[in-house]
Amino acid sequence: MAETNAPPTIASTRNLDSVLSIAESPPWKRIARSVDDHRDWLEQAQIELTEIPAPTFHEAARAAVVAKRFEQLGLVRVRLDRAGNVVAERPGASHRAVILTAHLDTVVPAGVPIEVRRSNGRLYAPGISDNGAGLAALLGVASILQKTQVQTDLSLIFVANVGEEGEGDLCGMRHLLSPGEIRSRVEAMLILDGSSVEHITIAGLGSRRFLIEVTGPGGHSWKDFGRVNPIHALANVIAQLGLIPLPSEPRTTLNVGVIQGGTAVNAIPSAAWMKVDVRSTRLEEIERVSSAVEAAVRSGVENENQRCACGLQLQLHVIGERPAAELALPSRLLDVVRASDKHLGIQSCLERSSTDANIPFSLGIDAVAIAGGGSGGDAHTPNEWYDPQGRDLGLKRILLATLAMSGITESPTGIGTV
Repeated sequence: MAETNAPPTIASTRNLDSVLSIAESPPWKRIARSVDDHRDWLEQAQIELTEIPAPTFHEAARAAVVAKRFEQLGLVRVRLDRAGNVVAERPGASHRAVILTAHLDTVVPAGVPIEVRRSNGRLYAPGISDNGAGLAALLGVASILQKTQVQTDLSLIFVANVGEEGEGDLCGMRHLLSPGEIRSRVEAMLILDGSSVEHITIAGLGSRRFLIEVTGPGGHSWKDFGRVNPIHALANVIAQLGLIPLPSEPRTTLNVGVIQGGTAVNAIPSAAWMKVDVRSTRLEEIERVSSAVEAAVRSGVENENQRCACGLQLQLHVIGERPAAELALPSRLLDVVRASDKHLGIQSCLERSSTDANIPFSLGIDAVAIAGGGSGGDAHTPNEWYDPQGRDLGLKRILLATLAMSGITESPTGIGTV
């Protein structure tokens, strides 16, 4: 999804004016200086958080450190919600709020030690960019606003949420935006994920994930030959999955990512299971392919069961579902982010991705996902890296967009209210 060259709309021109008004104000000059002063602080925070293990569903230790930092910064109502999200507030003149979030969890398995190392100006460690950079940006925005004592019209809510990666299935964001106080207050949402300043996520890639479990009596490969075999059944299923038509437009994919079963080469397995991932930019395609997956699974198991009276048992579970949704246009927040990019000289592009933003998109909430600045690569690998050069530009982008959305309350002297 590439950026278009459409002429500016009346709304985008108006929002450019609001961004310029913020950028030319005395509070912004203090903020810009504070961004520069926070360089070492941001790097230290990023390293500290990255080195605290936070696999999906096990984010509590990292969450506790983020909560402590929020308290040290002077944010109020710092709390853990029932999902494990860390929530903190910076009150404004209005109860309505701009919400900034960054996910806590990483794909690094439990028990794997994490130590950040430096080399040629880069930081290396699994999770250092995704989402060490996003969490550092979240804390940085809060710290800079507190240090500069800038008061906003709308309240600001800072959230370090759980369950973004993999089988977390966006559980933290789902809980945050379930009917209740936060959802009733939200004016707009900025989701901070990863590094760079070039991307604006305005559409969510949808997915549905299955766990397919097949069990049987098992037996000896020679003495009990002829009994039903769970692995044979899954092999039959996989062959049928390969025949499902997948369009290139709307782009749709199907992947068997994990298959396991059996205990020995000379034993008929008593159990086997696999995980299947279906993705598309359109919900209709996810539904169609999911129906075909379920039909293939049942057919594959039935074919194997025809060989023997002692049949296989099948359990099919949906273990993940991310909505395919897009930002509702026109969007004031998108206009503000693009106006901020124009002012800062950033050449950004619009994209579709699978992030926490899928949830607010599906609820019609004004939201975008952007990154925390700097650059990074090799995400989700042991060689993941982050280069802090350019982080200050990313922070200014987030701050400028946040303040343009929230508004600044100024005293008659033009100095931010303290």
